[in-house]
Amino acid sequence: MNQIIRLHDLSRDDAEEAALRADEARYCSHGDTVHYTDTPMIFERCQGSFLYDRRDRPYLDLQMWYSAVNFGYANPRLNEALKRQIDRLPQVASQYLHREKIELAAMIARDAEQKFGRKGRVHFNVGGSQAVEDSLKLVRNASHGKSLMFAFEGGYHGRTLGASAITSSYRYRRRYGHFGDRAQFVPFPYCFRCPYGKKREDCGLYCVDQFARLFDTEYYGLWDPKVGESEYAAFYVEPIQGTGGYVIPPPGYFEKLAGVLEARKILLVDDEIQMGFFRAGKLWSIENFGVRPDIIVFGKAMTNGLNPLSGIWAREELIAPSVFPPGSTHSTFNANPLGTAAALETMRMLDESDYQTATFAKGAYFLEGLRELKRKHPIVGDVDGLGLALRMEICAEDGFTPAKATVDRMVDEAMKGDLVVNGKSYGLVLDIGGYHKNVVTLAPSLDISREEMDLAIVLLDQVLARVEHG
Repeated sequence: MNQIIRLHDLSRDDAEEAALRADEARYCSHGDTVHYTDTPMIFERCQGSFLYDRRDRPYLDLQMWYSAVNFGYANPRLNEALKRQIDRLPQVASQYLHREKIELAAMIARDAEQKFGRKGRVHFNVGGSQAVEDSLKLVRNASHGKSLMFAFEGGYHGRTLGASAITSSYRYRRRYGHFGDRAQFVPFPYCFRCPYGKKREDCGLYCVDQFARLFDTEYYGLWDPKVGESEYAAFYVEPIQGTGGYVIPPPGYFEKLAGVLEARKILLVDDEIQMGFFRAGKLWSIENFGVRPDIIVFGKAMTNGLNPLSGIWAREELIAPSVFPPGSTHSTFNANPLGTAAALETMRMLDESDYQTATFAKGAYFLEGLRELKRKHPIVGDVDGLGLALRMEICAEDGFTPAKATVDRMVDEAMKGDLVVNGKSYGLVLDIGGYHKNVVTLAPSLDISREEMDLAIVLLDQVLARVEHG
C-alpha cells in the first residue's frame, strides 16, 4: 500500500515538474546561462555542501554557485543574521545611512590598510559587473578620462557593456556592436599551456618581459617617454583566473608585473569577485602574491549568496570625496540593509575563525586526491590548486590535447544522480571553465568535511571511468 501511495506521489510530482518546465519554456528568457544544458535541473532544497532534487536525492556541489556560497548552503549563522535584519530594518533608501553599511565598510577598509599599508574607502553596489563598472569610473576619473585598459587573455570581469570591454571572450561582445574601448589583452601565465612555449622551471617569467617591452619605445603605441605617460590607465587582473579555468600563476609573476605597472604609473585593479573571501586561502587572493592593489573589486561570497551585494575598495587618492563626490555613481539597492547585514556577519565570522589555516589544509588534502585521479586516469592532463580553488584539466589520452566533448559528458553523467556509494545514490554538481572549456573548476564549500572530500574523489573517479569507457 505504501509503495502504491509513493508511486502516486511521484506521478503527481512528475506532472507538476512537466507543467513548470512548460511555463519556463514559454515565459522565461533564455538569455541567461540556464539553457547551456538541454534540460536544466530543478532543485528543491539545499544544506551544507548538498543540493537536493524533488526525490530528496543529494547532489554534492563542487562549485557552490560559482563560489558565491563559500560557507555552505543555509549556513545557520548567516541565515540568522538575515532574519534579524528582516525584523529590524529590512529596507531603507540608499540616500540614508544604516549601521550595517558603516560597520561593514570600516571592517573592509581597516583590513586593507593593515595588509597593504594604504588608507582607502569602500563603495557598495549589487552585482559583480556593477562593481566593475564603478571601478572603471574611478580609473577614468583618476586618469583624466583615459578609457583604455589592460586585461588578461582568459579574464572574465562581467557582461555589462563596460565589463564586457575588459573580458577577453569576443562572444560576449559579438552581437552588441563595436567596442572602441576594448582592452588590450595580455597573455596570462598559463604554464600548462604557455603561449610562448616556455617551461615554468626555466622561463625567467618571460611573459612579464614581453609585456614590459611594450613600453621600450614610443613606437609600440603605448608610451610617451617625453612626458612619462602611458595611453593605458589600468590593468585589470584576476590573480587566479576564474572562468578562464582556475589558472594559478607561478611564484614571482605578480611581483614582477606590479613593478612594471608602478614604473609606468598604471593602476592595478584586483578583481576578487570569484576568488575573494578565502576561496584561495586568504581574504583576497592577491595576498598570496605579495603585491598591493590600487583598487579591489569584490562580491559573490560576501553575503554567502543570500542577498546581492558587491563593492569596491580603493585607496584614498582615488576615491576621496574631493575627487569622487556624491552622485559619482549610484544604484537604488547599492548598500541595501539585508545585503550589508549578511556581509557584516560574514566578516565577523571570518574575523573569529581561522579560515586561512583550514582552507589551505583542506585544499592540500583535496588536491592530493585529484593527483591520485590524475595518476589513475590518462585523460586528466593537469591538476592544480591554491586553497580550495582547484582545477582538473581534461585532455585526450595524450594528456595535453583539450577534450571539451569529454568534459561535457562528465557534466551530464554527474547530473544523472545515479552515482552509487555505499548503496546510496548521488549526483555531482560540476562547473566547467578554461580557454578550451575542458577544465573542471572545483570550488567546494570552505566548510566541506574530510568525509565529503573523500566522497567527492570517489564520485569524480566514477564519472571519469564512465566517460573513459564510453
